Amino acid sequence: MIMNPSNLLFISILMSGTLITISSSTWLGAWMGLEINLLSFIPLMTSSKNILSTEASLKYFLVQALASSILLFSILFLYFNEISSSISHSILSCLISSSLLLKMGAAPFHFWFPGTMEGLNWMNWLILMTWQKLAPFLLLSYMIPLNAFSSLIIMSCIIIGSLGGINQTSLRKLLAYSSITHMGWMISSMFIDENIWILYFLIYCFLSSSLIFLFHSFQLFHMNQNFMIYMDPIIKFFMFLLLLSLGGLPPFLGFLPKWLVIQYLTETEQLFLITLMVTTTLLTLFYYLRLTFSTLLFSYQEVKWNKMTFYNNSIYILLLILVSISTLGLLICVKMPSLL
Repeated sequence: MIMNPSNLLFISILMSGTLITISSSTWLGAWMGLEINLLSFIPLMTSSKNILSTEASLKYFLVQALASSILLFSILFLYFNEISSSISHSILSCLISSSLLLKMGAAPFHFWFPGTMEGLNWMNWLILMTWQKLAPFLLLSYMIPLNAFSSLIIMSCIIIGSLGGINQTSLRKLLAYSSITHMGWMISSMFIDENIWILYFLIYCFLSSSLIFLFHSFQLFHMNQNFMIYMDPIIKFFMFLLLLSLGGLPPFLGFLPKWLVIQYLTETEQLFLITLMVTTTLLTLFYYLRLTFSTLLFSYQEVKWNKMTFYNNSIYILLLILVSISTLGLLICVKMPSLL
């Protein structure tokens, strides 16, 4: 994404739309902020160098418009229900929650999510993975009921996210399904404590940003590119550590929020749910390990005459700092429990 004045303008409007949604005291104000956020992100998605960006932006616009219309009608029904009380409040809560889940791309409303991700570059991918989920997640924390509906959403996210990424060769689709799995964990952390959910979201944003920085620096989009271009073995090892941390393997930083969720679900005796969540997380670790092993072991296919270095010292140092935080973050947080 080229930082020209128009892109800077759209990014500032996108951030202001999210802030309007977060700070709004009414549902109509929150809906207006979501619409401002949507209309400012569509121009950022389009690119003349990527033929799939037009399809991705159109698909994203249609799905978000559908979700916004459902949210608007649900808000109107909610206002009318305060007068007549003709509809159950739990039904309206599930309807509003479904529209927000559709906006985020959470399962089982994920039909548009991986295909849209495939048509974006890494910077737009990062915005859609992190900043664009902030406002719907905050609104979802206000409305999602703690009943069978929320359990169904959590199980759908972790099962579909873990199974969908197994047969993917595109890195963007693989990380999209990984994001669906993380959304299931984030939704479950909403019922524990608001601070735990915010901690999970911040750690996920940090790990995703670190990994996307590496992929963007080398312009990696598919698995076979990991051993078809020349890459320093140390950089490959950095990618290995970042993927393990994103998968939530101890003792990396990505295990910290999952540790808190597992502890709470164990204390509340939700053994079936926590067993399912941990088992499906092992499946996500499987395709992370498959990616890293193919990168580390298939070095014999590297093009020997292409010894061009695709990074400079500043990129190397920044990657070293990010990987160090990702690797040692859990130990730092354990030594400083006041941060939790």
